Formats: sequence, C-alpha cells, structure tokens
Amino acid sequence: MLRETLSTESAPGAIGPYSQAVHAEGKFLFLSGQIPLTPAGELIQGDVAAQTVQVLKNITAVLEAAGLTTANIVKTTIFLSSMDHFAVVNQVYGSYFKENPPARSTVAVAGLPRNVDVEIESVAVY
Repeated sequence: MLRETLSTESAPGAIGPYSQAVHAEGKFLFLSGQIPLTPAGELIQGDVAAQTVQVLKNITAVLEAAGLTTANIVKTTIFLSSMDHFAVVNQVYGSYFKENPPARSTVAVAGLPRNVDVEIESVAVY
C-alpha cells in the first residue's frame, strides 16, 4: 500500500476534490485542513474559541476513524484569518495537547474557506 484515503461521517465531508485524510505507507496519516464545520456541514458561528473547538473535534474524529488519538499527531499547521486570534486559539489548542505537544507552525493568511477564522491541518504517526 502506497496510500489509502480515509473518510468518516463523524467529521465534515470534503467540500472539494480532496480526502479527509490519507494513510501513507502505513506509518503516517496526513489530515486535510479542518475548518469549523459540524459533521452535518453546518458552519459554527461565533468567536474564534468556538470555531477552534469544532476544528479540534473534527481532527479528533478523523484520528479516531484511523484508530489514533491526538497523541499520535507529530505536526500541525494553524492558519488564522488574523494573528489577533493567536492567544485564544493557542489556549484552546493547548487544552488538546497537554503533554508532549506536536511541532507546530501558525500563520495568518489572506482568507480561509467560508470566511472562517481558523483552519488546522495535521500529520499523525502510527
């Protein structure tokens, strides 16, 4: 197996030509960026804290579908609509990664899908 796609109904479905996650050689799981959509496809409105909680719930659901947890994540990239959101996102994010947090990059971007304030992509290991 070189690669295998993964999909779960416990997280929002792809809204474009991509997979929720891809297994690579049985060692890595690359998760597509998650935005604050519920599994039913409803956009979470409200502050960036509420958006970040939903994003991390989505990541957790995709990981669970692969038999993994957030402890398996080795790298994340956080995309923010503004660095003004950094402190709030960092606080919520930290509640999911209390011990041995993954490597991380955080960047502000010109825009995100559906005009959300946060998107997080991640890489996990088996």
